[in-house]
Amino acid sequence: MKRLIVIMTILVVAGCTSTNGDKKIKPSNFLATSTHPTYNLAGYRPAFKDGYIDGCETAKRSIHGIKDKQRFAKENQYRNGWKDGYNLCLGK
Repeated sequence: MKRLIVIMTILVVAGCTSTNGDKKIKPSNFLATSTHPTYNLAGYRPAFKDGYIDGCETAKRSIHGIKDKQRFAKENQYRNGWKDGYNLCLGK
């Protein structure tokens, strides 16, 4: 019985590892890309998308919630996106 438990444990641990060929996955890069929020904003300009994501994440009070004050003051698309994202995600 103990032998079966040891074999099963080894198989579970081996199944959780990934060799990915010769490439090594860097955990910090993996986490940075996997935790960054994504939204389906196809058809919108990049500045609007950036603003929308920043505004929505600010409304949600996530760690990605920022307001680029320089862009907000100078870029109309960013400002409109930020306001839309904030208001929609806040529930207004």
